[in-house]
Amino acid sequence: MRAAPRRGDRPAVSDVRTGEVLSYSAFTRRVKQVAAGLHRHGLRRGERVLVRLPVGAALPVAVHGVAWAGGVAALGPGADARLMIGQSPYDASAEGVKRVFAVRSEPGAPPFGELLGHGALEFGPLAGPALALAGRVFDHDELAGDLRGLVTRLAVGGDDVVLAAVSDAFKGLRLLDLALMAGAHVVVAHEPTLVGCRVLAQERRATLAVAPYDLAKRLLGDPALRVVDERAVVSSLIP
Repeated sequence: MRAAPRRGDRPAVSDVRTGEVLSYSAFTRRVKQVAAGLHRHGLRRGERVLVRLPVGAALPVAVHGVAWAGGVAALGPGADARLMIGQSPYDASAEGVKRVFAVRSEPGAPPFGELLGHGALEFGPLAGPALALAGRVFDHDELAGDLRGLVTRLAVGGDDVVLAAVSDAFKGLRLLDLALMAGAHVVVAHEPTLVGCRVLAQERRATLAVAPYDLAKRLLGDPALRVVDERAVVSSLIP
């Protein structure tokens, strides 16, 4: 969010699966719009919102929109909530969800776009709970402090193009947050394979790739591409 004024229209997230490219200014605008939309639907401070999205441009928008509204974005199974942002309303009733905002338009679920375009919440919370995973709740200070340490340890900078070959939602979110905090451009691979990652890395001139261990090991060898095991982006939070 702080990077938006200086990064402006430079690309923040490119989603290979959908073809969507979000600039830093567009990303910030959408987060504030989602937060305002959730407020219109009665989101209370500290209330949980289930987020069931694959790694891509919509995931950080949804999670940060919830947090900016003062809610807690709940990833993974087992959480109870009244609201959900997901691909589709596949199991909303089983989880007790009353309203689902579906990124993929389907009958019976309000579209994710319903949260956008009706004003923006300009000022969000800078402290308090923000993210829930597997029975643990992380707060803003904890998440932001950890990201600042990761930026230094992994040497991610504003000129980097980061290839995200990550499928797990929490790892993908941490990688997206890490790159965006540094002012980098993230290219999110879809169902990443060795050949696909090599092609994407060349086409997008990637300087850093983050992938599961087996894939990361096979991507080593390109002198223009630094490769990091995906576990490095979460190991400081989940040993």
